[in-house]
This record gives sequence, structure tokens and C-alpha cells, in this order.
Amino acid sequence: MEFGSTSGEREYAALVRAADDLVVGLDFDGTLSPIVDDPAEAHIHPGAPDVLVALAAQVRAVAVITGRPARQALALGGLEEVGNAIGESGRELFVLGQYGNERWTSTDRRVISPKPPRGLATLLGELPRLLRRADAADAWVEEKGLAVAVHTRRLEDPEAAFERLLPLLSDAAKSHDLDVEPGRWVVEVRAHGMHKGAAVRRLAEELGAKAFVFCGDDLGDVEAFKAVEELRGRGFPALLVCSASDEENALADLADVVVAGPDGVLELLSELTADIKHSRA
Repeated sequence: MEFGSTSGEREYAALVRAADDLVVGLDFDGTLSPIVDDPAEAHIHPGAPDVLVALAAQVRAVAVITGRPARQALALGGLEEVGNAIGESGRELFVLGQYGNERWTSTDRRVISPKPPRGLATLLGELPRLLRRADAADAWVEEKGLAVAVHTRRLEDPEAAFERLLPLLSDAAKSHDLDVEPGRWVVEVRAHGMHKGAAVRRLAEELGAKAFVFCGDDLGDVEAFKAVEELRGRGFPALLVCSASDEENALADLADVVVAGPDGVLELLSELTADIKHSRA
């Protein structure tokens, strides 16, 4: 593992010492699963379940914090089975979907979700017209219940379509008191205030965390990074990890350590697990 600074090395060593109060937060797409053309095929890295189970036995808790609906993440990640195994060690797995608005845990095995935001149904009705205006009528529209994501990845020129679509969706979202989250060739519209930073803050408070790691890969993880930085400002050991790829490295300048995609994330988590176990030997 290569840190961008000696301060990153110090933070990592402090995390190891604070393992009993350490929460590890993980994005799903691009972090635990590879980026693929069809998001419905973004299955978790085959090595991830064993790594997560081993890690959970050494820390306060592990949380998957994703923009996906929680049920999707559970299915694509086989996370119910992972949660069963983690429960056997007396620890807990959290799956926080839709940027933290949905919640599933391995001890309370049901998805808790609020009502869809006001204005979303109206925006969905306007969407075909907006897509035609952006010359992106064939973009894939993913309805998530609490949000809608418009993917341009499958179009002939996904970047140009994304650039045309973003301002139109931003204006429409603003008119309905909704927020826009741009990603890699995807624009997501969701309720105001839905973001991963709020999820990190709530989880840290609930669990009494005194140390935090967050691993992410794209712009949707920026708010989580900010929340972890706030914890660091309160004196908590913290580590920000960017899962970088040829397609996405938006977080590289914000991270303490940059790794090569899901393979690199799992290698880092395995090393963290081993170092904690060694410190207790």
C-alpha cells in the first residue's frame, strides 16, 4: 500500500490501534464491483465476501453505502449471506441504499425506506420530452423508487449526450425541489438532502465510532469524504480511499491512498485486517 503522504501512514497506524471503534464504509459500484456497461450485471468481486467477513470480525462494523436501492445491492453482492457470516462473529453488516435513505442490517433483515420525494413523479412524466431535447431519447432510464438515474453509457457518444442532458435535468430538478448528482455518464435526480455524507454522520453517531475508513470511486462519494474529514477534524483517525480506474479517478486528489479498482480495495482491506490481528497478537 502506497500513501500519498506520511500523514496517511500515521492515520493508518492510528486506525489499526482504534480497531474496536472503527467503522469501514464502502461504496458498491466501482469499489466492491467492477464498472460494467450494464449496471444490472455489476456483481460483487468474487473475493469480496471472504474479505468483508474477515474484516468485520476485527472492527466495530462494516457498511455498504450505495446509490443503488438496497435490495439491488443485496442481490448483486450476495450480502445477505455475507451478513449471516458476519453475524456469526457477533458483528453487524449495514447496507445503506439510495445514498443512505434505505437501511438493511444483518440483525434487522428488512429494508426500511421512506416515501418517494415529492416532485419525482412529475419529473418522470417530463423526462421523455427532456431526453428528446437533449437528443438522448435512447438513454437508459433507471427508476429507483426514491430517485431516477439517466444513463448515457450505451449511447453512441455518451460523453456528449451527458453534457447536453445535465443542464436540462438540473433545471428540471431544481423546479421540483430535487437534487442532481452527476456521475460517470449518468445523471441521478433524487430528494433534496439525500447523500452519503449524511449516511456517514448518522452511522458514526449511532455506532459511537471513533475511527472511520471510507472507500469510494466517483463524485457520488464526495459528500462521504467530506463527512469523514469532519470526523478527522474532531481528532478521529480516518482514511479516505479512492478506488481508481481508467474510467474514473475523480476522488484521487481528495484521497489519502489511491488503489486500482476493486482488486486494490480488497487488497487494502485484507492488509488492514491482517495488521489489526497482528497488533492484537
